[in-house]
Amino acid sequence: MDQATVLLIDDEADLRGSLSQGLELSGQDVFATERPEAALERISRDFYGVLVTDIRMPGTDGFQVMRRAFEIDPALPVVLITGHGDVPLAVEAMRAGAYDFLEKPFSVTHLASVVERALDKRRLVLENRKLREELADRTGLESRLVGRTASMDLLRKNVTALAATDADVLILGETGSGKEVVARALHDEGPRKDKPFVALNCGALPAEIIESELFGHEKGAFTGASGQRIGKLEHAHGGSVFLDEIESMPLELQVKLLRVIETRTIERLGSNKAIDLDVRFIAATKEDLEAAGKEGRFRLDLFYRLNVVHVAIPPLRDRLEDIPLLFRHLAVEARARYRREIPDISEAYLAGLVARDWPGNVRELRNVADRFVLGLEQQPEPAADSGSSLFDQVAGFERALIAAELKRNAGAIKPTYENLGLSRKALYEKMRKYGLGKDEAEAV
Repeated sequence: MDQATVLLIDDEADLRGSLSQGLELSGQDVFATERPEAALERISRDFYGVLVTDIRMPGTDGFQVMRRAFEIDPALPVVLITGHGDVPLAVEAMRAGAYDFLEKPFSVTHLASVVERALDKRRLVLENRKLREELADRTGLESRLVGRTASMDLLRKNVTALAATDADVLILGETGSGKEVVARALHDEGPRKDKPFVALNCGALPAEIIESELFGHEKGAFTGASGQRIGKLEHAHGGSVFLDEIESMPLELQVKLLRVIETRTIERLGSNKAIDLDVRFIAATKEDLEAAGKEGRFRLDLFYRLNVVHVAIPPLRDRLEDIPLLFRHLAVEARARYRREIPDISEAYLAGLVARDWPGNVRELRNVADRFVLGLEQQPEPAADSGSSLFDQVAGFERALIAAELKRNAGAIKPTYENLGLSRKALYEKMRKYGLGKDEAEAV
């Protein structure tokens, strides 16, 4: 984000000059003028700054200037300068949306403190606005597989390439990483999108009924089979079958599944008639199936058949930079489900999210987003003094992100600055700034 600008309007040249000089000495970029029009011309919805205006001025007063500024952007922070007799008017302006007012005489230090807090608020508004716009602009895969990191770009590229084919796919990913989301994307972005997508969790079905669930049965095929039943595979004809947690499938059933994949035919239980099957198989696992095969827990021939094409989903801890955007996306989804407004998301709260390990991956983050929208997640309370401003919270967010990336790379500098898009010099400067050494990062 560019350098912030303080728009200062006052018709008294001496006061305008002293306030402008004081704010510049405090590190602010100031545009000072006696003409409200000159300041208003600089305001837009993307303007990063604050408007400071005197109330009593010839022609247009500060109250009118504020109203005109709000017509451009109602979220712009406006600070009013008042004389003793203007306090009732300033209170009225506060009710109309002014950020703060200062009664003369006041110190430049106090003004600088108010301006800094107002700029912190403006920064948060613009960043949240940018996130909302990014989410609104995302369509197709970008709205399903949310993230800016290179690993997510590669995932979307792979899904796009595979979706247009009929190739069977093995999805690799940790618990909660979004394997079913990827499976549905492979189906919905391909030519089978108008046909059934049948999801079956191999670990959630009892072994004694999973065969019937997959293949169906004829009347009298076993005790309790009072009628013919179409199985999941047959029901998915023309579409896709998603076999989640395939590592949990019983070994004896893996043999039959392998035959189905190779012949594209099935036989219902209790029948000898082969039924042609037009389905795409998408399997998912959180385990190393090759290792499981060597240990006798999974058939290696089925693994080799499924592993012709595979897609790997990065765990959330390996793409921490995506958390702010992804959290906002999940909060928007939660808002639609619960019909609740999304509370303001502070930088300190996002910093806390980035600093976590997320063993449950996106599913865990979704649960947090749900609680946040429902008002069950507490954000850090800012301290009463100006030292805990949003500027400090942003610094905390940056420190947490750098520390987490150092931790992920076991303290290695080169992959850290490359993944963060920094130069080596910039990374070292930030580490010195935040008192962050390799050992400290590894302990985060």
